[in-house]
Amino acid sequence: MATAAVQKTGMHEAEWEARQQLAACYRVFDMLGWSEMIYNHITLKVPGEEGAFLINPFGLHFSEVCASNLVKIDIDGNKLDDNPYPVNLAGFTQHSVFHRHLPDAHCIAHTHTTAGMAVSSVEGGLKPINFYACNFAGQIAYHDFEGVTVRTEEGQRLIANLGDRRIMLLRNHGILVMGRTVPEAFIKHWALQRACEIQLATAAMGTPLQVSDDVVAVHQRDLFKAQVPGGPGKADFDAMVRLVDRTDTGWRN
Repeated sequence: MATAAVQKTGMHEAEWEARQQLAACYRVFDMLGWSEMIYNHITLKVPGEEGAFLINPFGLHFSEVCASNLVKIDIDGNKLDDNPYPVNLAGFTQHSVFHRHLPDAHCIAHTHTTAGMAVSSVEGGLKPINFYACNFAGQIAYHDFEGVTVRTEEGQRLIANLGDRRIMLLRNHGILVMGRTVPEAFIKHWALQRACEIQLATAAMGTPLQVSDDVVAVHQRDLFKAQVPGGPGKADFDAMVRLVDRTDTGWRN
């Protein structure tokens, strides 16, 4: 299938594989309830093409994204293919600044999940009060809400606030995660979303128990011992793709 698509479109094999993996990620996000109408974005750098990345076509639901309808644009927002769909300016403005300045930010995901927006909208943000939240203690950057992200000058502040971290809660706005691979970005988002969901549930029950700094340090040190070989998130992501394939394989086209 990949070879036929490559021959038909003229694109190189690495780009088609990247397109399929990103399209699968959109379908996984939708399956897990992380879609937001036709909004939000997951972007991925095109292998071997400096400054080029893939983004979802503006107007399609996550469940409609497939490998062939992803839009390829350059770092300045110019289309690099003949895709008829437009690109959401808010998605381009936010994602392009990170792709431009961060060599390791190959995949970037931004969502408006209920739990992510709720935790980003309270004083103190995510707190180390559950297993998953302890994964992220000391590793989350925060950026104040400035309205819809369509102004390029906000990019400077986004980069400054992110610093050397690759996970950000956009205050009053939602989740932003970056990964060296699609599976890594996926597993970061999954764990952060779970942490936020559990924080909401805990807050509804009473006063949360906060995990001490010493225990958090041990937890983060030992996390790698519970990981499956293959790279961060690979086994998890592959399992979710298998679930998507049980109902729809159209994302591969």
